[in-house]
Amino acid sequence: MNTVQVNNVQVEGETMIDDHRPRTWVLDATDIARVAVFVALMAALGLPGAFSVFGSVPITAQTFGVMLAGAILGPRLGALCMIVFLALVAVGLPLLAGGRGGVSWFVAPSAGYLFGWIAGALVVGLIVHASARKPAVWRIAIGMVVGGILVVYAVGIPVRSLIEGLSLGQIALLNLVFVPMDLVKAALATMTIATLLRAYPRAFRRTWLSPREPNPVSVTAAQ
Repeated sequence: MNTVQVNNVQVEGETMIDDHRPRTWVLDATDIARVAVFVALMAALGLPGAFSVFGSVPITAQTFGVMLAGAILGPRLGALCMIVFLALVAVGLPLLAGGRGGVSWFVAPSAGYLFGWIAGALVVGLIVHASARKPAVWRIAIGMVVGGILVVYAVGIPVRSLIEGLSLGQIALLNLVFVPMDLVKAALATMTIATLLRAYPRAFRRTWLSPREPNPVSVTAAQ
């Protein structure tokens, strides 16, 4: 016989049930508003423009927004945010860095990196939100590097290779020019998320356990 104890968690005046059981995902008004905020942030990060170095794919600040969206919104809303953003770009809104927009950018050499933003935000969210416990800095950093950099490259490099007619090895070498700036963005995103976790954890819209706090779901198995 198994006994399951479910605790209530008090968060700034609100009592939340945190039993870690699977729940049906429902998109509510707050979720929609949060997605809209990050779509606007992605657009704002495109305002400084973009520059290209040894290639046709620009370096932009918008991947910083991908990392933040995945970490703060979580995997599903983070990916949804990127889908909405790219849909707006596809219908012609000049939201990409440098005021670019339109469906033509989805057949350009940078198209794979754009699609990689969706998978990247998803993976960042999965890693950062992988545990009920508040993520340590190292886990946040892993999420930023794996989701915000490696996953985006994993989608972008093959698509660019296909469009430009170059081998994967050649494109991978050209892609090295992005690495320094992407690592800087990953470091900045890690520091931003770590600071937000301490200063305003409600931004994540979930309950976190501190590293020393016991799991609120205690399961006692009697034989």
